[in-house]
Amino acid sequence: MSIAAPFLQSVHLNRERIGDPSIYPFSIPAVQMLDGLELSAVTYFIGENGSGKSTILEALAVASGFNAEGGTSNFSFATRRSESPLNRCIRLGRAARRPRTGFFLRAESFFNLATEIERLDAEPASAPPVIDSYGGRSLHEQSHGESFLALLKHRFGPNGLYILDEPEAALSPSRQLSLLIRMNELLEDGSQFIIATHAPIVLAYPGATIYQVDDRGISSVEYERTEHVQLTRDFLNDRSRFLERLFAERSDVDP
Repeated sequence: MSIAAPFLQSVHLNRERIGDPSIYPFSIPAVQMLDGLELSAVTYFIGENGSGKSTILEALAVASGFNAEGGTSNFSFATRRSESPLNRCIRLGRAARRPRTGFFLRAESFFNLATEIERLDAEPASAPPVIDSYGGRSLHEQSHGESFLALLKHRFGPNGLYILDEPEAALSPSRQLSLLIRMNELLEDGSQFIIATHAPIVLAYPGATIYQVDDRGISSVEYERTEHVQLTRDFLNDRSRFLERLFAERSDVDP
């Protein structure tokens, strides 16, 4: 399979724009190591909650022209302004070609996006309803997983830049496989994906770049060596023994 060169090829930190490097988000070890980070056609960020992966994804999305709460570059709603200033302190290394379309998905604010689409469609307009680009059915009238699949099927198109923050929040394991299938179709059509995830299935796209984000910074890791995969494999291989050991360790630390 031939995959086109990524639209976003690298991230560079402009330290001159950082007022105080000791304050959030510049104090995060991963942010301090962003300078010169290379991006591929499929790039994953993994790590514990609070490690900085979502902060990095948000900065990449906003610097690419997307709305901080999600959507396409045409959205400008803000339920509550909470984005970090990191996007103003990075420079993206871009390919000569430009994406034809794109989307920033934030699982935590997808409800707000669906509400904004309904608000826009309630206003008089000469253009077709916005929801037509999402399958024509209200995203609020579908389950979280169904609405996300409608987004994948109807709104995601060829030559697109797609930044997804924890998409597994809406998807069962079988639907996560559907995501991989759709990713493969779109990658063959020149798209790029940058994803933050905790899910081993979502993380499994062949040949992807995987970055581990933790209190030491950012490091490249192979799929089989990620904690997500190793922990899940150990659990599934011998669930009873795993839980016995887990509960015994818990008992040892409880007062």
